[in-house]
Amino acid sequence: MKNHFSQEMASLKKNIQQVAELVDTQLEFAIRAMQTGNMELCKFVRSRDREIDAYDNLIQAQCENILALFQPVAGDLRFIMAALMINNQLERCGDIAVNIVQRVQKTVDNRKLLEEIGLQQLGEEARGMARDAIEAFINNNLELAEAIRARDDQVDDHCRAIFDTLIARMQAQSEWVEPGAHFIVLSRHLERLADHATNIAEEVIFLIEARIVAHQGDQKGRLPLNKPPRSNRAEESAAAGNNP
Repeated sequence: MKNHFSQEMASLKKNIQQVAELVDTQLEFAIRAMQTGNMELCKFVRSRDREIDAYDNLIQAQCENILALFQPVAGDLRFIMAALMINNQLERCGDIAVNIVQRVQKTVDNRKLLEEIGLQQLGEEARGMARDAIEAFINNNLELAEAIRARDDQVDDHCRAIFDTLIARMQAQSEWVEPGAHFIVLSRHLERLADHATNIAEEVIFLIEARIVAHQGDQKGRLPLNKPPRSNRAEESAAAGNNP
């Protein structure tokens, strides 16, 4: 029984690492497509989304089976709990990669404006956070996970600055209205990517130290009134323009 449990845990860890690496590649190509307007990269990212979804289902099933069959405790139980959360965040990062390339396809003619308003830099910042969050998980790097949480506020500030710039230009120049609307949605996707990276980092801290840091500082664990809870699928779908 012990050998069977060890095999199942090893298989789970391997699958999470594989999907993490797949998501990392998806994000790399999505950001590169945003910077270069490469439509082949856009197609490639969209074609691999189902593979991430398949891993999502597989890892959920593995976690459920391990919990039911072996009833793990202590560090093993903590790993299963963190694996479920990290798997969910990785799947959403994969969705964001697809959302980014879909928006790139609509803004390819205005690509030069991306750098002018700072979207390319924002993309690098969010992508860097996601890459480091995946590295922190794979290597159990507590220091890196802690540093990622501090970078989230910087991305939020940058996103707000881009939003203000875009609104001002859209009000002053009518030709900015259509590309500006797309750029606002794109910046929102990048902000969400940074949020998911932060969530992964928080799960890494929980995994390593058994310490819950999400919403740290809020009274009795309640969310502050001026900050929404973690993103959900409906909100991300709306941001992507997928509402009927």
